[in-house]
Amino acid sequence: EKIGTDEAKALKGKAAIANARLAYEAYEEVFAGDRWAALAAAGAHKQRPLWASTGVKDPAYPDTMYVDELVAPGVVNTMPEATLDAVADHGRIEGDTVTGRYDAARADLAAVGRLGISYDEVVRQLEDEGVTKFEAAWDDLLAAIATALNEGADAE
Repeated sequence: EKIGTDEAKALKGKAAIANARLAYEAYEEVFAGDRWAALAAAGAHKQRPLWASTGVKDPAYPDTMYVDELVAPGVVNTMPEATLDAVADHGRIEGDTVTGRYDAARADLAAVGRLGISYDEVVRQLEDEGVTKFEAAWDDLLAAIATALNEGADAE
């Protein structure tokens, strides 16, 4: 958005989808081939990928964008209730929108890089922010449990 060129505007919102699609490609690679076949024959089960918090933050995006664009076999998708309601109302779930779209995803990320945006820096920042948010939520949960336990002990 800050760059303002037509190329930059055309890529808005595409990096997250591209990143998730390439993560799914890596998942497929892990669960393919002879090594996985041997593990599966011995009773191993696939760990399913998780798309977490797939609600949109930017009101300019369609409210079901990260759900509609990230449909793939075996994926678990956690989304805010408003997004779930929007998907039920007007989502476009038209089958797998991830598998096989890896070259396009790589092209989108390369185009973002050509604009001078560092994929590694963005991922690092988002990971740091995500960890901080999850730590805060965990601390809040522990505090709520401690409060409930103390209130229960005081009632006895």
